[in-house]
Amino acid sequence: MSKNYVIISRPDYDAVIFDLDGVITRTANVHFRAWKKMFDAYLENSHKNQKTFSDEDYRRYVDGKPRHEGILSFLKSRGINLPMGDEHDDPEVETVHGLGKRKNRYFNHIIRHEGVKVYEPAVKLIKKLRSSGFKTSIVTSSKNCSAVLEAAGIAGLFDHKTDGNDAQELGLKGKPAPDIFLESAEKIGVSPQRAVVLEDAVSGVQAGRNGGFGLVIGVDRTGHSKDLRENGAHVAVTDLSSIKVQSSLSGTKEIPSALERFQEIADSFKNKQVAVFLDYDGTLTPIVDDPDKALLPDDTQSILIELADIVPVAVISGRDRPDVRRLVGLNNIYYAGSHGFDIAGPDQKETHPERVEEFLPELDKAEEKIRSNIADIDGAWVERKKFSIAVHYRKVKETDIKQVKKAVENVSGDHHKLSISGGKKIFEFKPEINWHKGKALLWLLDKLDLDKHQVIALYIGDDVTDEDAFDVLKGKGIGVVVMEKPRDTKADYRLQSPEEVGIFLEKIIQTQKGSQ
Repeated sequence: MSKNYVIISRPDYDAVIFDLDGVITRTANVHFRAWKKMFDAYLENSHKNQKTFSDEDYRRYVDGKPRHEGILSFLKSRGINLPMGDEHDDPEVETVHGLGKRKNRYFNHIIRHEGVKVYEPAVKLIKKLRSSGFKTSIVTSSKNCSAVLEAAGIAGLFDHKTDGNDAQELGLKGKPAPDIFLESAEKIGVSPQRAVVLEDAVSGVQAGRNGGFGLVIGVDRTGHSKDLRENGAHVAVTDLSSIKVQSSLSGTKEIPSALERFQEIADSFKNKQVAVFLDYDGTLTPIVDDPDKALLPDDTQSILIELADIVPVAVISGRDRPDVRRLVGLNNIYYAGSHGFDIAGPDQKETHPERVEEFLPELDKAEEKIRSNIADIDGAWVERKKFSIAVHYRKVKETDIKQVKKAVENVSGDHHKLSISGGKKIFEFKPEINWHKGKALLWLLDKLDLDKHQVIALYIGDDVTDEDAFDVLKGKGIGVVVMEKPRDTKADYRLQSPEEVGIFLEKIIQTQKGSQ
């Protein structure tokens, strides 16, 4: 697509944690050469019937892992058992420790004679991050980290490093376990949710995702973006110059109009399958005081019927799933209600995030309390959905809104298994699990076999709850926010009203008919 970049913004994250080899330094190939020389010589000497060590072997069994774990993983793939030995073994001894020392000897020989080269866009990114107030750190399974940083002249660009020596001393598990990343985050004083991980190895992106880091970026130097995304990367990039740094969202940059820039969007559709995901209230229909009166206009429904005959369409709404299905009225699309907690397709077969049913008793208790707490507040009312509770205050006097907030906070304090989110004149209680509209979008992409390079996903929404969907589409789709006034958003384009959404969808229909 034409806007294929990732934004790391200061309000969203506090730190960026980099892998070393293959992300910052051009030493991944040096490691591969050293591994290949060591393994090929060993196989030739002791297992002549075995094929030589390959690039695929390196990526699958060795890359990103602690040295001895990589050796064991590769040998196991060839059905070879080798004694561990101990750290005193000579490099020529055929033990795991011996082979590890032999590989390290080859690696250091190459470094001494050829030096260390860096990826210049990576260095520029690090400097930009630091000047924008981010902390930066290095995480690597290599025990040669200090020597490589010094040789490359970049040792001063990081607040901390956690390498293979630290992992051994602290007894940290190797990737894909998240231990080494979590140790790094702790050392620089940030929570994983507020940190970004950049990794080029499959085991590394798995570790970042397993650690619950806010954003995991896969760095594809060898054409394996799909592997990186399938194993934990939120997004994959081939060049770090496509990562943009935003120091602050105050004074938000102007988001271009999706109608004015439609040709740009249409160009990104070329040779791609388009999939359209939509919010309901405020997107397909205007926001109204009474949600029951937010009826879908006949012409908008006609547009959706035509669109759904051409491309995959799904509606992801904060409403109860049966409610939004009734309002939209199409039987051949997917619906995700309660912000994605309740999903069903044309076959009416339901699916929910794991464990969400366990929260129903807690929601029942919270509903009873909040109804009691706001009973005397004129204009406030409670809407119970299957997996959430909405507290509406659109009709509440400005002077009474504080009472609604206080009532919500009091109930929240008694129900720690539920989280609270805000929206347009609404508070919402939801199960405290890692699920939202963005997760539902990813689930639908997978379910519909649309999570692949030749598909471009488009999400249109108006609320803060839609930001999670815009976020997961970074680098793999287009986010369009519906808003009259500028606000902070992760969307790529904007529309001003549901009427403009209808016009935009009609343009998509025209482009898709023209490409058939």
